[in-house]
Amino acid sequence: MFEQSISTLAQQLRNKDISSVELTRLFLARIAKLDPQLNSYITVSEQRALEQAAAADTLLQNGNGTSLTGIPIAHKDLFCTEGTLTTCGSKMLNNFIPPYESTVTSRIQQAGAVMLGKTNMDEFAMGSSNENSFYGAVKNPWNLDMVPGGSSGGSAAAIAAGLAVAATGTDTGGSIRQPASFCGITGLKPTYGRVSRFGMIAYASSLDQGGPMAKSAEDCAHLMQAMAGFDEKDSTSADTPSEDYLANLNTPLTGLKIGLPKEYFGEGLDSQVADIIMAAVKEFEKLGATVKEISLPNLQLSIPSYYVIAPSEASSNLSRFDGVRFGHRCDDPKDLLDMYMRSRAEGFGTEVQKRIMVGTYALSEGYYDAYYLKAQKIRRLIKEDFVKALDEVDVIMGPVAPTTAFGLGSKTSDPVAMYLEDIYTLSVNLAGIPAMSVPAGFANGMPVGLQVMGNYFAEAKLLNVAHQYQQHTDWHIQTPTMAKGA
Repeated sequence: MFEQSISTLAQQLRNKDISSVELTRLFLARIAKLDPQLNSYITVSEQRALEQAAAADTLLQNGNGTSLTGIPIAHKDLFCTEGTLTTCGSKMLNNFIPPYESTVTSRIQQAGAVMLGKTNMDEFAMGSSNENSFYGAVKNPWNLDMVPGGSSGGSAAAIAAGLAVAATGTDTGGSIRQPASFCGITGLKPTYGRVSRFGMIAYASSLDQGGPMAKSAEDCAHLMQAMAGFDEKDSTSADTPSEDYLANLNTPLTGLKIGLPKEYFGEGLDSQVADIIMAAVKEFEKLGATVKEISLPNLQLSIPSYYVIAPSEASSNLSRFDGVRFGHRCDDPKDLLDMYMRSRAEGFGTEVQKRIMVGTYALSEGYYDAYYLKAQKIRRLIKEDFVKALDEVDVIMGPVAPTTAFGLGSKTSDPVAMYLEDIYTLSVNLAGIPAMSVPAGFANGMPVGLQVMGNYFAEAKLLNVAHQYQQHTDWHIQTPTMAKGA
């Protein structure tokens, strides 16, 4: 049952083969048994889940509801959920219970989905390995000695292990696609502005984007049906009509033009990962696609520009957590300055403090033009590279990450090596285009993800491309051995 797709489970719920309460209890039991090994959840909201499941059963008995009604899913712990602890993986928000609901979780709730709980994540979404959480590192269900990827690693691990049918994630520099690749699931980072950021605790506001994570492209499409659309509460929300993400999944790919950026296949890419990506591209050629080499000449500038822009925005966004207005407050402060300093020092972890300091420096007087302004100019060049390339091809393909999942603790002392894990994903966020990670094979027993990038608001095309590939391959339905033990 835990391996079934949303479409299959929705049909079984409507046929009364199983009730939502029974399905929810099954997933809660799996979480209780398997999550102590994975640490993929920060909060399990058992009572709320069973209440929502009972309400979903009533809807279904009356012939109402959507394809998500009664489906147990999880939310990344940076979406505010009214009355349920929302920590952002940080001690700073260790006791924060939001008085309101984010737009994303509200829309999914209105569609009838059941919230199992909140998933673990790198603190304030800062990380590529999910080792920066105040609540401890998450383990990869394919190998418990490996990282699941970050920062949505809790969501990815939970889906791969069958502890949720699907989940929400957020992607600031690859945080949906990289953990999806490392855990062998499917993840979509939509166009910036396509999914509301209202109620999403901010890391870098011009880059953050929420999106769906699930086993398959079809399941991601079910979630996008609920999540996407204009939101007047979010000033950056795109007032562009949403597509029907399920309608065109079965459109043939004959004539599809695929661009392969030569910069994605150079030095640093693991040879086994490269072979798997090229094998996936050949599968698309069998489906009628044509392939063309393209160039994204400013790709190598994405890491330095990202690590100026993102920390700069983080230093501004996180200034509100001062122990007065929001967040952890230290005990027995000597005076006001002592309270500010100790509250932030105690509340934020090392990686967050590091990025706040980098961002504050980049924005300081005398350095703004030299760093932040220059980084924004480079960002424009990267965007223009994608616009030019997507004039010539329908989609761009390449690896999600240069390697498969790496060992826990193996890169924590080398921040440059850790940042290089995001080299193929950061540029997408800087440009604001949509992109997916699609399971494409295994190297040394660990999953490899194919990245598919598209034009602005072309999420339906990406889901169509990924779905057609998944109709002819079975990488997305592989299950880790540990998940079968419950």
